[in-house]
Amino acid sequence: MVDVRSAASAPKQEIRLEDYEAPAFTIESINLIFRLHDDYAEVEARSLFRMKKGAGSELRLDGGPYMDLLALEIDGSPVPDDQFVKSAEVLQLRSVPEKFELGVVTRLRPRENTRLEGLYFSGGNFCTQCEAEGFRHITYFPDRPDVLTRYHVRIEADTKSCPVLLSNGNPGQKGDLGDGRHFAEWNDPHPKPSYLFALVAGNLACQNDSYTTASGRQVDLNIYVSEQDLDKCDYAMQSLKRSMAWDEEVFGLEYDLDVYNIVAVSDFNMGAMENKGLNIFNTKYVLASPETATDADFDHVEGVIGHEYFHNWTGNRVTCRDWFQLSLKEGLTVFRDQEFSSDMTSRAVKRLDDVRVLRMLQFPEDAGPLAHPVRPEKYIEINNFYTTTVYNKGAEVIRMMHSIIGPEAFRKGMDLYFERHDGQAATCEDFAAAMEDASGADLKQFRLWYSQAGTPKVTARRSHEGRDLIITLEQSCAPSPGQGVKLPYHMPIRLGLVGPNGGEVTADLEGDGKWEDGSCIVNLRETHQSFRFKNVPEGTVPSILRGFSAPVVLDHDLSDDELAFLAVQDSDPFVRWESTQDLYSRYLVKQVSEDGEGHPPELLLQVFTGHLADKATDPALVAELLTLPGEIALGQKMESLAPERIHTARETLAKAFADASSENIIDLYQSLKAAQGYSHEQGAKANRRLRNVLLNYIALMPDGEETTQRRYAEADNMTDCMAALSLISHSNFDCRDKVLQEFYDKWRQNDLVIDKWFAVQAQSKRSDTVSKVRELTQHEAFTFKNPNRLRSLISTFSMLNQVRFHEKNGEGYRFLAEMIVRVDELNPQTAARLVAPLGRWGRVDEPRKGFMKDALMSVLKVSNLSDDVRELVEKSLA
Repeated sequence: MVDVRSAASAPKQEIRLEDYEAPAFTIESINLIFRLHDDYAEVEARSLFRMKKGAGSELRLDGGPYMDLLALEIDGSPVPDDQFVKSAEVLQLRSVPEKFELGVVTRLRPRENTRLEGLYFSGGNFCTQCEAEGFRHITYFPDRPDVLTRYHVRIEADTKSCPVLLSNGNPGQKGDLGDGRHFAEWNDPHPKPSYLFALVAGNLACQNDSYTTASGRQVDLNIYVSEQDLDKCDYAMQSLKRSMAWDEEVFGLEYDLDVYNIVAVSDFNMGAMENKGLNIFNTKYVLASPETATDADFDHVEGVIGHEYFHNWTGNRVTCRDWFQLSLKEGLTVFRDQEFSSDMTSRAVKRLDDVRVLRMLQFPEDAGPLAHPVRPEKYIEINNFYTTTVYNKGAEVIRMMHSIIGPEAFRKGMDLYFERHDGQAATCEDFAAAMEDASGADLKQFRLWYSQAGTPKVTARRSHEGRDLIITLEQSCAPSPGQGVKLPYHMPIRLGLVGPNGGEVTADLEGDGKWEDGSCIVNLRETHQSFRFKNVPEGTVPSILRGFSAPVVLDHDLSDDELAFLAVQDSDPFVRWESTQDLYSRYLVKQVSEDGEGHPPELLLQVFTGHLADKATDPALVAELLTLPGEIALGQKMESLAPERIHTARETLAKAFADASSENIIDLYQSLKAAQGYSHEQGAKANRRLRNVLLNYIALMPDGEETTQRRYAEADNMTDCMAALSLISHSNFDCRDKVLQEFYDKWRQNDLVIDKWFAVQAQSKRSDTVSKVRELTQHEAFTFKNPNRLRSLISTFSMLNQVRFHEKNGEGYRFLAEMIVRVDELNPQTAARLVAPLGRWGRVDEPRKGFMKDALMSVLKVSNLSDDVRELVEKSLA
């Protein structure tokens, strides 16, 4: 096996946005022949190059240390050895003609490729992953997103082991080669960058369907999976068809090829990849059945299927000029998949889920040493910038733009963007310019969201002059690495006025804003800015940041009584939830800081019981209103993290609610029992969500173990099963070890379900969790080669289990450091994504701070550390 670290050359140099230069050559077309064999692959690439005017005659091609160069030709003649220089990562030809055909033949070893980028062999199949810089590990090529060309691909392989041969575009000729081998050809009529190239060859089963586009064209739809997983593809197929219809209806975008193929593979660094016409997916985001997938899994399947399909236009037809513009395709497409999922499910609950992810993962990133703008200015390893900042905060930037100019102008802006840039590599500036030109809005100041890192803080204060209500907003943003001073952002703050009787109040506004659908969107552009609402009834309570209209931290002057009022009366679901969370958080943070054990105030109990009794609200939203703030969310509200006290305070409040409302909780729990078995309808999903939240409280009651165990035993779907199993895993119930073993024995042949088994133990709040997680790395079902398995155990533990990862003896930190080093030997990209939790030492006390730094230093001392990991560890220590 090749050591992926020792195979690399000297550490990479930093790449800067300001140094961008357009490519010196265009490529009219590329013909690729893949000759796949059991222990190697031979790739022949023939490309038509044309020199741009004024460019020099030297040609620089990207390459990698994991392939052998067998032949190099120009216009059919071998290139003399003294006319080119090859290093581990670059092939330079000293002098080339203005127009020529370049022939390159390389030999690869896919079975040894544990990096899972370029061409690799896994699970009996050949597969590629070329984003961001994987194509250079297949052949020598200008592997950059602003070099677009048309691909013709021929694949030759063993007929028996690889009956399925797939690549981008539309199918061409196929046939028998003799000697037990065959071939298939694929032609992609649309120019694309190399990162969108894809190939799959193997023995796969297929589910077929079709879709008729708005213009009447029939598209063949295929999902390729292992034979044993064929019965778990239906939901993914229906999600694909819903995505295609939604994109036509909402954005007027129609699919542009004759076939759309999806392949699900078990070893994959990412969630999925939008390669033109051939999307390669992690099995996690394709396979789903009620017995093996939770409701959340189903939602993720639909969302990711949609995301990759929507990339067909926002990412493929218009791609990004350089990797600094990554959010141009990812932020925009996340916004689109969020809107799609909102239309398919509960818009209110989907928004809460998205905000929760942003706060749990992106806000800490913005507040730590790895903070970077949505459009970064520099990087060493681009794989390290596939972050929640680029994706999720990038989506919030698009959402704010949508709010500022309005949905009608936004749609016109999208149309203009495609009209201008179809078939091109564009920039974030190009997108903003299209929105400006379509709407007439000035978005110059708004562009700071792309270039400034950090999470802004907005402080809202009230004053009154007669019957006028004045809301003064102040914005600030703390320094971040490389950015000491931040300029004021342009941010849309959506707010409402809730009258004393609970109704919406509309008042004349003095200030930069507009009323829309019962809410007012004010444009905050200055450091301090006031908005006057005329003739407001006495007792009116402002409802600020409705729908989480900007990705900020809000500090307001609302009292506990006003928060309780909004929690019940506000028409905006987000503010109802946020007010409830704020009310609980205020109490819990005070308990943590004072180490208190007092009984919660009556106001909190009233709000909780009020939500319990709410029959008019979507049960899925009620479930959220009854859920206490998570331990990570509470930790973010504290200057210095106190993991043990946070955990204790939260558990104590949950127990108090369970004791005070036990009869109501049990009555509601029983009333939600499904009358006719499992259903995937939205109402049934909402009822399950609420019932399983209630089970969390019931587990704290005297008969909690019996009820939880019965829930587990009687569950007819994975959603209910995992809800009970999670509680059992956290507990000291006598049945715990027996139930966990029974679950493993039942599902040991299903990798995705066993991932859940690892994850539920990684999240356990028991005092023995660190030693248990370490023990699980030796389990027969654990492997360091599969990213899903690594994420299910190691990432879940370090990112989601705050109290146990931050054990005061530092054992959690040492464990993670050991895992990073171990994984880096096989898969640097996955190893790098484990680093972030160790970089948050600035928020912990001693001795934790010292232990975290020691853990980072232990990683840095390893010889031949990959660029991926080294870059993040060095930044984390800065």
